[in-house]
Amino acid sequence: MSIIKTFKSSAWLGWEMESNWANPFLFALYSIARPIAGIFLVVLMYWFIDAPEDLFALMFVGSVFYMYIFNVLFGVSWVIQEDREHYKVLKYIFMAPSNIYFYLLGRAFSKTIITTFAVLITLLFGALFLDVKIIFEKPLFFLLSFILGIIGIAAFGIIMAGISLLLVRHNFYIGESLAGVFYLFCGVIFPLSVLPSWGQSFSKLLPMTYWLEATRRSLLGFGDSSLNGITDLHIFRNLLMFGIGFLILSLISFKYCTDLAKKRGILDMTTWH
Repeated sequence: MSIIKTFKSSAWLGWEMESNWANPFLFALYSIARPIAGIFLVVLMYWFIDAPEDLFALMFVGSVFYMYIFNVLFGVSWVIQEDREHYKVLKYIFMAPSNIYFYLLGRAFSKTIITTFAVLITLLFGALFLDVKIIFEKPLFFLLSFILGIIGIAAFGIIMAGISLLLVRHNFYIGESLAGVFYLFCGVIFPLSVLPSWGQSFSKLLPMTYWLEATRRSLLGFGDSSLNGITDLHIFRNLLMFGIGFLILSLISFKYCTDLAKKRGILDMTTWH
């Protein structure tokens, strides 16, 4: 019961913090304008180079769903720095009769919900005004792969959160650097075929590549031509291993990092100037 209360309370706290305790109507307007403005630069880039329709659709869907990778993965890892350095409450969260792992899961859930709202708004904008043909061809494949991907991304974020317990403010750069690696090598805004051979090989080792591919095949009916030889079953198997594997790894690594941070006495250290 305490685990459920921790999850619910942290999810609500995350929602209030993300919305900055704003008026719901004003936050709704902000949630509509922000994702559209954020993706419009990439849209303009493809318009100016007069990209083929299929390539534009791949880029659009990839950019939209990349918001989950950045907001959830980087956002969860940033919770540690935010609570420890800015609000200075991390040690009290550890002292409270709650489970810190489920506290982070709750924060990840709130970030997922907020990002989902932004994704739906952006997809609707693309379908209505940018002529992106969303056909939603494989709903079951989309649902299963989406859930597995979100679980893996959130677990990856908790792994980074555990590492953040042992680091100073430099973890900000580590998180953004990882997000940049995924942006470059997962085929978010261009096909994998434009990468050098070593880059393509590296891309096929990243689970986020398959998650974006599953999303594109489900919503558009086609994906990256470089991955045509990989079946839906193969993609689903990779995502299943990604979700379960990273969930188990996050449990082990986060416990190890928290135990080490307690041993070193650095749970409440402040490193910002």
